[in-house]
Amino acid sequence: MPELKFEHLDPIKLPLLKRFYKQHYPSTKPKSDELLIVAYRELSMVAVVRFRSIAEYRLLTGMAVDETKRGEGIGSQLLNYCFDEILANKDFCFSYAHLQNFYEQASFKKIDVEKLPNELRTLFVRYSQNGKNLIPMQFLPSKIKNKQLF
Repeated sequence: MPELKFEHLDPIKLPLLKRFYKQHYPSTKPKSDELLIVAYRELSMVAVVRFRSIAEYRLLTGMAVDETKRGEGIGSQLLNYCFDEILANKDFCFSYAHLQNFYEQASFKKIDVEKLPNELRTLFVRYSQNGKNLIPMQFLPSKIKNKQLF
């Protein structure tokens, strides 16, 4: 299987990313001021994750894998890359319940809503009130960086 390549997406390529999301995760809207990490295989975009800055924090959001390539470990490889190159203790995610274990393998830990920073708590509460069943998580690595997680 060809190797994955990762890149911080240049905002000029945002139209390509929007097309990818429209196909694989249509409810999300990437923005040029977000940190966008893309996985490519043979020049084709196969996965993406966004980091949205909120005050001094970042929220991992909008992670998507090409639906024809799911189950190949691409999402895990993308998170491993982020673990090594991107993630810090001020990074959070709001995980769907069925993905909690996936994010835990990348050193995100479930936290109480009350432990979220105010700016993120407000957002979390709004999402939850709109019917989304989410789990607040924070990146708290207990593993050494530069090691494959899963």
